Amino acid sequence: MAGPGDPRRLCRLVQEGQLLALQVELQDARGYQGPAGDTLLHCAARHGRLDILAYLAEAWGMDIEAANRDYKRPLHEAASMGHRDCVRYLLARGAAVDSLKKADWTPLMMACTRKNLEVIQDLVEHGANPLLKNKDGWNSFHIASREGDPLILQYLLTVCPDAWKTESKIRRTPLHTAAMHGCLEAVKVLLERCQYEPDCKDSCGVTPFMDAIQCGHIDIARLLLKKHEACFSAEDSLGAQALHRAAVTGQDEAIRFLVSDLGVDVDTRATTTHLTALHFAAKEGHISTIQTLLFLGADINAKDERNRSALHLACAGQHLVCAEFLLQSGLKDSADITGTLAQQLMKTAGVLQGFDYSEVA
Repeated sequence: MAGPGDPRRLCRLVQEGQLLALQVELQDARGYQGPAGDTLLHCAARHGRLDILAYLAEAWGMDIEAANRDYKRPLHEAASMGHRDCVRYLLARGAAVDSLKKADWTPLMMACTRKNLEVIQDLVEHGANPLLKNKDGWNSFHIASREGDPLILQYLLTVCPDAWKTESKIRRTPLHTAAMHGCLEAVKVLLERCQYEPDCKDSCGVTPFMDAIQCGHIDIARLLLKKHEACFSAEDSLGAQALHRAAVTGQDEAIRFLVSDLGVDVDTRATTTHLTALHFAAKEGHISTIQTLLFLGADINAKDERNRSALHLACAGQHLVCAEFLLQSGLKDSADITGTLAQQLMKTAGVLQGFDYSEVA
């Protein structure tokens, strides 16, 4: 058990807000360092203990710009946890508002990971720059788009109208991010106040519509179609459409939406590989998605440019239960797996009960 003066006990007293006990036991505040290089100031800021934060800064003269091993300052900690009183105290004492922690995150970026508009306002009013980017190329507006609070997005656009004109290092926009994370209200703000190109693509050729579909956010997909004139047949850099990407992630409802509501051909092929959605689903072992595709009329015997059926890809991925399901679902040519690794995998596993391997030997 940690005794008086022990760093672990001191940290616990700070976490619990026990200022009097801390004052009794504290022998050298400036000598304390936690396992991540944290000072007691970091600990107080992280847990929102303003009285202890002030005591350590004023009575012990602790450095409010002390950085831990990730280069976090106490302001980063307070901002990331949404402790407005601690943020305002540190700013009033002259904390650097745009100090950088590891990966070039500012306190404002950290604050934007929380839905706390007041903290964000305090930082901006003290000069925080919303246009600064971290190592991945995300600015604060981009980060706020991931969290999806429309009031925060509206505020950032008001104080910095060009904040939306940003791409990450892989060319992803805030619209991509909001669509992927299912932030419907955020997407509405972005479509109303920003001027993103319809079907803007990241470095992999993925559009916001594809992001919404492959993550199952059909409400956002509908909005992008209606308000942004998104193209549901746009292709990524490998020639895959939204249908194919939905098959990869097993989004059955999204597949039904594309095929039944929008009229997408269930057997449409990715242009560079000639893979159908059924191929993609089999490769990932998504049995329910295979069932959905077959119900919608997918051709179970469709071949890609290398003459492989969905069965080949299921077996290559060692999805043997999936392979058994395909064989039991009307595969016309059982010799389809002759001479392939798939046949050996299935023989070894011994899961295909009742299937006559002599026919394909």
